[in-house]
Amino acid sequence: MAKALGIISGGLDSSLATMALMRQGIEVVGISFSTPFFGADKAKVAAKAIGHPLIVADISDVHLQMVKSPKYGYGRNMNPCIDCHAMMFQLAGEKMEQEGFDFLFSGEVLGQRPMSQNANALKSVAKLSGFADRILRPLSAKLLDPTPMEISGLVDREQLLDLQGRSRKPQQALAKEWGLHDYPASGGGCLLTEAGFSNQLSDLFNHTSDADVADVELLKAGRIFRLSATSKLILGRHRSDNEILQKLAKPEHLKLRAKDFSGSLGLFCGEQNQAELDIAAAIVASYGKGKNESEVEVLFSGAEDSFVRQVVPMLREESRKLLVR
Repeated sequence: MAKALGIISGGLDSSLATMALMRQGIEVVGISFSTPFFGADKAKVAAKAIGHPLIVADISDVHLQMVKSPKYGYGRNMNPCIDCHAMMFQLAGEKMEQEGFDFLFSGEVLGQRPMSQNANALKSVAKLSGFADRILRPLSAKLLDPTPMEISGLVDREQLLDLQGRSRKPQQALAKEWGLHDYPASGGGCLLTEAGFSNQLSDLFNHTSDADVADVELLKAGRIFRLSATSKLILGRHRSDNEILQKLAKPEHLKLRAKDFSGSLGLFCGEQNQAELDIAAAIVASYGKGKNESEVEVLFSGAEDSFVRQVVPMLREESRKLLVR
């Protein structure tokens, strides 16, 4: 029996690609990758529903380095889709060779995404991965050149599909026919495709050349205020944000809270000088219960010491000018 390792997102396309191979008796195992920009939760749900094993691999560090400098550049936002897909196939290919799978597959559909899933892009992804002859796209296989797996008879090409284009109706009809009734809506799932997050990530890369995974995680934990070229404030929006900021704070960061009023936790990142610390304190004061007070004491807590600044809460329209969004 042939054994295939599939890159699984948990969406409709990867689920159908999996089912297309399972329906012809191929043993399928999925692999789903986790980074600060996307996770494996949907893949776990899909694997359980369809009934195949799933490998989850955290590739945060190596993926972040690729996102900083992708060979094929970015899409509309900070999404390096071609490089990202190629990296996934490369890592899946290494797992394939280690564990004795016969080939790789994915749920990519020809022409579904004009920039990253046209014929040339699919070829670029396969070539860049280093496993071009071991990659099968079951949903569009009949529109692509036959792979060695099809030519050898390992996979029955006649049982593969000829889907193309952006319409989801053929996939939805196929899901109904095959009894797949519960699947997530298309789109979403990757923060790199979102304009607001991409702006914040670009700001991070522009000002912190050695940004690491923890720095990226902090972007997801609140509002970002750019105070200067060397400093910024991250301000929690709610309790769960505040808890994440507490957890991810580095020794060099300063935590800010209004001393006598409830409100958001702030995290000051970067070089510390009096003017920028006062601006940060004024912003923190303006997002708490003391926003209408004439003055508020803001407590700064560091790894080694703490101190208090007394500031006038900043007008909200003024603080918004510093937001990265």
